[in-house]
Amino acid sequence: MSNAHTIALSACEILAAFEDGSLTPSAYLAVCLEEIARFNPKINALTSMDVEAAITSAAAATKRWQAGCPKGPLDGLPIGVKDLQNTKGMLTTHGSIRGRSYIPDVDLPMVAHLRAAGAIILAKTNVPEMGAGGNSRNPVWGATGNPFDANLIAGGSSGGSAAALAANLLPLCTGSDTGGSLRMPAGLCGIVGYRPSVDVVSHPTRPLGWSGISVLGPMARTMDDLTLMLDVCQGHDPDDPLSAPSAPDRFKALPSVALKDLRVGFSEDFGGAPVDQNIREIFRTRLDLLRPHVKECRTVDLNLGDMDRCFDILRAESFGVAFGEGVKEDPDSFGAHIKENVDLGHTMSLFDRGWAHAEQTRILRKFNGLMAEFDIIVLPTSPVSPYKWTQSHPNEIDGQIMDIYYRWLALCYRGSLTGGPAITLPCGRDHAGMPFGLQMLGPVGGDVSLLSAAKEFETLFAGSVETSRPLADMENLSPSDIDLRSIVTHPPELTAMTTADTGILRTAV
Repeated sequence: MSNAHTIALSACEILAAFEDGSLTPSAYLAVCLEEIARFNPKINALTSMDVEAAITSAAAATKRWQAGCPKGPLDGLPIGVKDLQNTKGMLTTHGSIRGRSYIPDVDLPMVAHLRAAGAIILAKTNVPEMGAGGNSRNPVWGATGNPFDANLIAGGSSGGSAAALAANLLPLCTGSDTGGSLRMPAGLCGIVGYRPSVDVVSHPTRPLGWSGISVLGPMARTMDDLTLMLDVCQGHDPDDPLSAPSAPDRFKALPSVALKDLRVGFSEDFGGAPVDQNIREIFRTRLDLLRPHVKECRTVDLNLGDMDRCFDILRAESFGVAFGEGVKEDPDSFGAHIKENVDLGHTMSLFDRGWAHAEQTRILRKFNGLMAEFDIIVLPTSPVSPYKWTQSHPNEIDGQIMDIYYRWLALCYRGSLTGGPAITLPCGRDHAGMPFGLQMLGPVGGDVSLLSAAKEFETLFAGSVETSRPLADMENLSPSDIDLRSIVTHPPELTAMTTADTGILRTAV
């Protein structure tokens, strides 16, 4: 089996090969490390790595598979973990100069679930500082470039995960989502990103335990891989009061759904968010392809309330709790986006906070009313094609000035307010030849039904050149015109060895 063929395998195909003996975890890891050595320097998706421990773990997994007794459903599969998520014994910087020497003693529960299932935590994936923004760049590791054009953004805040998947560096990666951090990078890199309902994957590090605005979730290249990972990640944690006990095999075998029975609603702009005219046109062509296959496909009014102000307050509330004291004590150790959110919070009152929570409740109830008429709602994921990574965010979209750095993410963060599940599927390319992501919203608590529908849409899209998942050509990808690591001002502080010819950072643990 050639390296090119091996690295393109899905996670499910890799695990099947482990089972039938045509591939071993050690051999697969070796291929991954070779691909990372060749291509990670081009896109800077992976940050800290623990190669030695991964090699040891892969050898143990190889023996278990050969003995017919794998540790769990992901045994021997190397994965990437978002650098906002604690991994025991591995550098976890959060893209912040405050965390550039931080090595956690314990795993985040989601990471622990993956490790217990046999996954090998090989690498951390790049993020914006503290996850703030849709461009994965920070002063510790630099910027992540898009595998389809390294000069352009991979999205954020799970941009490193999305880029690593699109570049075939790893088969599975973790993500998280407050205002689109799972969906936006998935859409811009041509992979699948899933924001589950708040109760599905426990999130005990959420700064406000009773607020479900932030969730954790899986990222993958295919729906089967995504649901395999989600089934492992699901579960309750007593420190997350919103999480629910896992249901065995809840996502392992999704019920079949007939496209011809689906009632589909659509919106180009989620109630008036600015969207580039070219993106609107691409979205309309996708609707034209979709209509003949579903029961109905009609426009839906998603003007659910003052969604932008509501999100601004809820986000500032969360940022204030998480970073307010730190910004007060040492403002120079935080970037502009963090301080902007904290400053915004200082302008808000208790009355504003109460209004935002009441408005989110009103938004939820209006959304529930709409979902009585539809099975899913589809819309674009991103309002623009990927832009230069040197730019923090778009300043203007379709003539509308962006008043804050995350306003361009409205197509995603407005959906976060409903509390329901949302997914982005790759759906061909946009007018600029970059990946186009189709976003799908489901009813609150309707994770299984949304995932079942998404699986059918994936099959439909795969049948057309125009809508099939685009594949990055890493062999011919030119490096970014500006070094992706040129913005590093505070590199990681740890005992480490940098392999100059590969760009791999090996963490001493």
